[in-house]
Formats: sequence, structure tokens, C-alpha cells
Amino acid sequence: MSTPPTSDVDLFADEVVLDPCPVHAELREQGPVVHLPKNGVYALTRYDVIRGALADWESFSSASIAFNPMANQALTGTSLASDPPVHTRLRATLTENLAPRALRGLKGRIEAKADALVAELVERGSFEAVDALARAFPLEVVADLIGFTGHVRDNMLRWGQAAMQVLGPMNQRTAENFPIAGELYAWCSEVTADDLAEGSVGRGIFDAEARGAVPEGTAGHIIHQYLGAGVDTTVAAIGNVVALFAAHPDQLDLVRAEPSLIPGAFNEVLRFWSPVNVWGRLATRDVDVEGTVIPAGAQIAVLLGAGNRDPRHYDDPDTFLVERNPVDHLSFGYGPHGCAGQGLARLEAHAVIEALSRRVKRLVVGPEVRVPGNITRSIEELPVLEVIPA
Repeated sequence: MSTPPTSDVDLFADEVVLDPCPVHAELREQGPVVHLPKNGVYALTRYDVIRGALADWESFSSASIAFNPMANQALTGTSLASDPPVHTRLRATLTENLAPRALRGLKGRIEAKADALVAELVERGSFEAVDALARAFPLEVVADLIGFTGHVRDNMLRWGQAAMQVLGPMNQRTAENFPIAGELYAWCSEVTADDLAEGSVGRGIFDAEARGAVPEGTAGHIIHQYLGAGVDTTVAAIGNVVALFAAHPDQLDLVRAEPSLIPGAFNEVLRFWSPVNVWGRLATRDVDVEGTVIPAGAQIAVLLGAGNRDPRHYDDPDTFLVERNPVDHLSFGYGPHGCAGQGLARLEAHAVIEALSRRVKRLVVGPEVRVPGNITRSIEELPVLEVIPA
């Protein structure tokens, strides 16, 4: 047994979060686990080790998904930050409304919304892709689904972004976003069924609380998870769809010629640019990882993006190939905490890819603008200068 190698990398430095791939490659080569003293974490860098850790909730607990104690304390008792059996019960209500069967009725409406929006943007000829599509579309879908109205609908984006930023270490980004995340937390603590549109999933969660399916007082926590974990990540994924198909028109051609590639194309978007860059876990005991030991009580940094580009698992991982269909990518996590909202995210992204591939031959874009983010890696601005219709 030995101690893991050490690196002086700062995972949350601006230049690293803006483009983590070079650092991920360097850390993967150092070992499957690398100790990063600057961040006080043990980073998991390779595909097999990451997938194994996500499945092993008894050794790698979700009691510390954030990289600062204040956020972890605030999340105590939520589905995101609990382990089985508590997690199993809390998650059941979340997934009940997000299971494929529950979403089936939404499919046609989501596809129609995506098609109408893409048709309008193609007609316009030039637009800002993040605001006009990557943000506008999922925000409307989630607001309608949960039943958000009024000022909540207006605050969804800033609340969702802040909820992810505050999971980072106590840096400037985290400190600036705590008050905004606090607004979301306060609203979720006070929300009642009457605040949500009739017939919405949000109302359904309160019904579940009323019949005792989830503990009293947890409906607001579950709604917090829909908004806190589901908005910023989906916005990032759809922005990546547009950017990658603009940069790889040959791959868009393949999807247009063979629409059955759409689900696999989205899997490849998620593998190639993971919307969630890093996620936390807590070692509950001394854990042996391929002959090196992570000590009990250590904060773990799960580098999802590094696992998705591991050449030990994927051939030619730095090339974007829609025919690859990496169904086992790590961007939705794995194991008991695998993303509860992935069915909805897929519905939204598949609808956008289908509409783009059918209506667009080429997207001519300007330079993408990124801003540093602690947890989510996304594009802030992507000007579409010209659309060449299909």
C-alpha cells in the first residue's frame, strides 16, 4: 500500500475551470487518485475508479458533495446530500415524476416547443445561441413542469446558477453566490402547494408529502433539487450541442442523414464536454484504490470530465464522433445518485438536436465566451452569425 501521488494543481483556478482537459490529462497520467493539497482533496481521475466510487456509497458518502462546510450543512437532509436508506425514500418522489412513463405525455409538447423555437431562430438568421436557445428552452420547460409562476420564473436562471456555484470551495465565486442561493433556499423553505400551478409536478410533490410518501417538510427540498441541480446543467448541455455541431458540421450531416443517431449524438456531447466538471464525496473509511490509500474523512473530488476523456476506456477520446454513442458516459453520474432528471434532459436535448439537424445545414458562429464556474462548465455567449438552412 502507498500514498497517492501529489500535484500542486488548483482545480478551481480560473484557467483550469475554463479549460480543464489539459489538467485532467496530466492528473490521469499521474495516477487514478491524486492528492491536491491546494484544494485539500483527493481527486479521482480515471474512468473505472470514478464509476466504482459513484457506485460505492458506503465508502464514498454524499454527506460532502460540496467543497465548503457551509453548503454541505445547508444541504443536509436533501436527496442530493444523503445516502441510502434516507436517500432512497427522498429520491423516490423525485424520480416518480421524472420516470420515462411520467414524461411520455410531455414528449410531443417538448418537441413542438423546440421545433417552433429553432424555426423562429433559423428565420431570424443570426442570434445569440445561449440566451435565445440554450437558456430560453429549458427554463420554459422546467417552469411549466414544476408549475413556477411570477417572480420565481424570473429568478430561475440566477438561482440555478448560484446553487451550483456555492458547491465550490470558499472562493470569490462561492462567496458572491451564497446570498443568491440563499434566496432560492428561503423560497423553497416557505413554498406551499398553492404557490405552484395546478396539475404541475410541483403540486404532485406536495400531494406525496400529504399522503406520507416523503417526510413532512421535505417537499420544498425536493423542488429545490429540481431547480438547483437541473437548470444550469441542462442550459450548459444545450449550449454545448449548438457549439459542437457548429464546430463539426460533418457530424451534423451524419445526424441529418440518420436521425436514429440523435440519442447517441447527445451522449457524445455529454461525454466530450461534461456539463458538471467536478463533484464531491467523503471517504467514510480508509479506501484502497488500485494499491494507494485514501484516508478516512478525506474530501474527494470526482473529476467526471477526466473520466469521460480517459483513453483507457474510450478510443480517440479527444475527437467528437456522434456515431460513438458512449451510453456509459459519466456526465449523469452513476449508481444510487445517477442524475434523477436525466430523462427530462434527454427529452429536451433530443428535441433540440432533431430540430437543428432537420432545419439547419450549417451554423456559422463567432468566438464562444466562457466565464469561470466552480462546478458547471458552460458557454456564456455564442453568437450565431449566419444560419444556412437545410
